[in-house]
Parts: sequence; structure tokens; C-alpha cells
Amino acid sequence: MSVVPTRNGATMEWISRHTPKIVLAPSIAASFIYVFLFCAWTLWLSLSKSTLLPDFTFDGTKHYVALFQNRRWTIAYTNLFLFGGLYVVGSLLIGLVLAILIDQRVRGEAIWRSLLLYPLALSFVVSGTVWRWIFNPTTGVQAFVRSFGFPDFDFNWILDRNRAIYTIVVTGVWHASGFAMVLLLAGLRSVDQDLVKAAQIDGASMSRIYWKILIPSIRPIMIAVVVILLQFAIKTFDLVVALTGGGPGLATNVPAIYVYDLMFQRGQIAEGAAAAVMILLALAAVLVPYAIWSQRRSRMRGENGS
Repeated sequence: MSVVPTRNGATMEWISRHTPKIVLAPSIAASFIYVFLFCAWTLWLSLSKSTLLPDFTFDGTKHYVALFQNRRWTIAYTNLFLFGGLYVVGSLLIGLVLAILIDQRVRGEAIWRSLLLYPLALSFVVSGTVWRWIFNPTTGVQAFVRSFGFPDFDFNWILDRNRAIYTIVVTGVWHASGFAMVLLLAGLRSVDQDLVKAAQIDGASMSRIYWKILIPSIRPIMIAVVVILLQFAIKTFDLVVALTGGGPGLATNVPAIYVYDLMFQRGQIAEGAAAAVMILLALAAVLVPYAIWSQRRSRMRGENGS
């Protein structure tokens, strides 16, 4: 005796088969609207005559030309490369050293991991405020050392135009090193221990094992850490505002602060949109190659696995 499927049964089967798509549809729609449509809108604003209010009359690329003729934008973009390079390299190296040290199965490992990761739990605003107090000559390190009888000790980087950018680097590295450490430690712990034991049997020292076996094995994780840190660096705004406010003068200006000032302080929406598009292009220059590399790597692993 054959059973004829009812309409309710067919409906439930259809719902069960399409549940993942139904669940993901709102998120995909929201992502499309808030990412692609808003990016397209910002791009059009950058090519328009918008000033205090949006004006969608096409005005060409004059705002991009004006942007790169502006000394403040040149300083901001230069600071982005300087801060980004030192921030990424410093966070990665310190995170790697910390990961190697903790990988030695030290006593109280969980406590050390928590302490080193704690800065990441703080917002950039809180971190910037605390470090501004530390760098302040009247309340921080300089005042503390002078209180011990060293009146000639100077540590006024936050007031020095040539050194202020390095206060942001130090604060950023302090904030992100724990994050890099956790990911790299997880990578080190995931390496096949048989390789390590074989190297030890051959008489290799631990330093050589890390340099020749373990660190090369976690190269994909290191690349992922670099990409994530570069995203943080390119979008840096609140850390700079809380720590230096972009000063002294223009010494610590970054593109995000310049965009905010153009669009919300000066009412130059079109030029601010042009600056925002340049930040978007900088992000794309990081994310697109990484996405292509990840896809090719996954494909190669699939082919090797098959």
C-alpha cells in the first residue's frame, strides 16, 4: 500500500530543506545593504557637489585631486603607513615571543594567558586614556622618575611632534600583542608533536626546532594575524582621539580622523567621502589578496587531500 504524501508533509520537507537559506537571508540582505549599497552611495557622494548637505550632481574627481593636494591628508596617510607598519610588526613579534614562552608549559599558564590577553578586553578609548596619563609629563613616567631625584629626566613624547606618533604605536602594540599571542600559541600547540620529537632525537636544540619547524608550520596563522592587525591599523580612530586627539598640531593625524573632521566638523561631505573611499581601497588592498590566497590554499589542500 503506497503512502501519498500530504501537502503538510511536502511543506515541512521544503522548509527543512531551505531552512539554512531562510535563516541566512536577513543577514545577507543586511550585509548587501549596509556594505555594498552604502559603499556605492559613498563613492557617488565623492563624485558629487555635496557640501553641508548631499547634492547628487556629478562633479567629477576634483575632490580626489584636492584631497591629495592637501598637506593634512598627506601627513595622515604617511602616519597610517608608519603606525601600521610598526604596529603590525611590533604586535606580531612580541606576540610570537610571548607565545613561545608560554608554550614551554610554564606554571600558572592560564593566569599568564589571561593577563596578557586582558588589554584586548579594554576598548581603545580606555586604553588611550590610561596611556595618555602615563605619557603625560606632569602625571606619568616623567613625573614619577623625577620624584626620585632625577630632575633632568625627560619623557615628553606625547608633546613632541616628531615622537608623538610612537606613543600611539606603543599603546597599540600593548593592546594587540595578547591577541597575536593567543592565535600564535594555538598554532604552535596544533603542530604535530612527532615532528618535534624526531628533531629532538636528531639532536636539534629547541631554538632550532622553533626556527626550522614550528614557526614555518604556523605561517598561515601569522599571515591571518597580520591581515587582522592591518585592518585594525587602517581603521584606527578612537585610540588616536583618546590618546593625542591627532596632535600636537597634525603630528598624529590619521585618515579616519581626517574623514570625521571633513564630514562632521567642516561640512565638506564630498571630500570626506573621497577620503573614506581611499580608506576603503586601503582595506581592499589588504583583504582582497588575502581572500584570493585563502581560496587558492583551500583549493590546493582539497586537491592534495583527494
